[in-house]
Amino acid sequence: QGQLVESGGGSVQAGGSLRLSCAASGRTIEDHPMGWFRQAPGKEREFVSAINYSGIYTSYADAVKGRFTISRDDAKNTVFLQMDSLFPDDTAIYYCAQMKYFTSFADDYSERLADYWGQGIRVAVSS
Repeated sequence: QGQLVESGGGSVQAGGSLRLSCAASGRTIEDHPMGWFRQAPGKEREFVSAINYSGIYTSYADAVKGRFTISRDDAKNTVFLQMDSLFPDDTAIYYCAQMKYFTSFADDYSERLADYWGQGIRVAVSS
């Protein structure tokens, strides 16, 4: 089955940046849409961003649009999430996921569209 492993998380001050990586091992991300979700303390897991199999199309939750950028490098079997202008409200565990399909409509995303999950990585943004 392989696994998805997130890295790049940590603590940062508001306004700062982090770049998350999701490396697949024992499985390939090629031909699969990929996504990022997050779960803040006391809240349900929510959609953040997704990218289609070719990398041409992306989708973002309104809360991160214009600040986060998703990308993929299939040669490295890795998906990235560049997070800029971070707010304290971005504090959460971030999860990488292989998606069943891609849609441009962010409201259509839910956990049910994920086939496979990473273990998650913590991002903490202080004010």
